[in-house]
Amino acid sequence: MPFNEKIKEFAQKNRMSGKGPLCVALVVTRHGNKHGMPLDPEALLTDGGGQVMGLGKSAVQSILKEHGIDRVLAEEGGRTSRGSVGNMRKYVTFLNELHASDPIDFAQLEAWWIDRVREFFSGKPFVLRFDASKSLRAVIRDLLSQAEKRQALANGSTFVGTMLQHLIGAKLNLLLDLPFQHHGANVADEVSGREGDFIVEDVAIHVTTSPSEALIRKCIRNLYNGLKPVIITTYRGAVLAEGLSEQADIADRLDIFEAEQFIAGNLYEIGKFAQIGRRATVDQLISEYNAIVQVCETDPSLRIDIAR
Repeated sequence: MPFNEKIKEFAQKNRMSGKGPLCVALVVTRHGNKHGMPLDPEALLTDGGGQVMGLGKSAVQSILKEHGIDRVLAEEGGRTSRGSVGNMRKYVTFLNELHASDPIDFAQLEAWWIDRVREFFSGKPFVLRFDASKSLRAVIRDLLSQAEKRQALANGSTFVGTMLQHLIGAKLNLLLDLPFQHHGANVADEVSGREGDFIVEDVAIHVTTSPSEALIRKCIRNLYNGLKPVIITTYRGAVLAEGLSEQADIADRLDIFEAEQFIAGNLYEIGKFAQIGRRATVDQLISEYNAIVQVCETDPSLRIDIAR
């Protein structure tokens, strides 16, 4: 099998198409070229073993710059991407198998990955299909379904959570005349010093697809600090959050909203319940969402186009 076919087969089989996996591939390829083959996966781990050695924004951007690419592939260079260590191990195994049969042309290998980065930057956006005969919840559900399908094909990516956070942020922009500060979906609250994803008056809003005990503890801290915690999540997440809040004995002090209903309800209100108003409000919502993605995220395929 030709080299390009081998690497293509590996990338497809292991879903190495997202920004995190691409960062891993670029950095590990450089390790192989610099240190020689075969590679020892254990030697490519940090002291704690939880991250890939040398995997970071500056290293990745330096490689991209050599190929004339100035756009940021990932703010953390893939360090925080779920599965980075696992992707590194799979890729090292693949490279060692290649090396065992023939010497690796690392210039050709890196060029192949660079082409995948260019494809990533030119990725197609999601598409919102506004059908007046369907409920607004169904319209929002279709968007999240698209994100779920893409996430299933991109190992380590969090398309659903990212889309959900920025849709909620866009909705708040429309609803409230306040200068909200938006953040990338992978920027942890602890890093930024935030009490939640959004703070409105005395309300701390947490947007998540997977409520956890850690999130409930954060909500408890909100209560201690005089804030009213609100969780916005998926239908399945709402059921989970209800159970966790009952276990923590704060169920009567915490509001939990299902995201589709939360967004759709406000679209009706902002649009004055009129059909033309609903369509105009959906257009405004997506415009706000795309503006947030442009500023806060590095993946342009997170944008949403409206089918006309």
